[in-house]
Amino acid sequence: MAFNLVVLVGNLVSDPELKTTTNGTSVTSFRIAVQRRVQEGTDFIDIVAWRKTAEFIAKYFKKGNPILVRGSIQTRTWTTPDNQKRYATEVVADEVSFVGKKENASQANAPSYGAPTGKFEEVADDEELPF
Repeated sequence: MAFNLVVLVGNLVSDPELKTTTNGTSVTSFRIAVQRRVQEGTDFIDIVAWRKTAEFIAKYFKKGNPILVRGSIQTRTWTTPDNQKRYATEVVADEVSFVGKKENASQANAPSYGAPTGKFEEVADDEELPF
């Protein structure tokens, strides 16, 4: 069985720009800087998001903002007009979320896009737990 799941936390390298395909589908491509866990250094990861996820990112995220991205790795190949073969590897974002404290009013009521939005209830005593 094959499994393709990526979870990244990083900072946006530039402002995401919302674009629309010829058939009207929203899309944004951006890059995040991700610190390596064990080794020193930073990796720059290309991300692409489609439809409502792209609109959410373009509305709520700016250069330097931390972001959590959950998605899958995709590779693409194409040939340029001068017959050069090109390759790209990127993460296709399925879910994104804020990381850290909310910095401005536009983020104050913003949900995580694609993630569960259930509310949690405070339980005063462990004996009240249903399990």
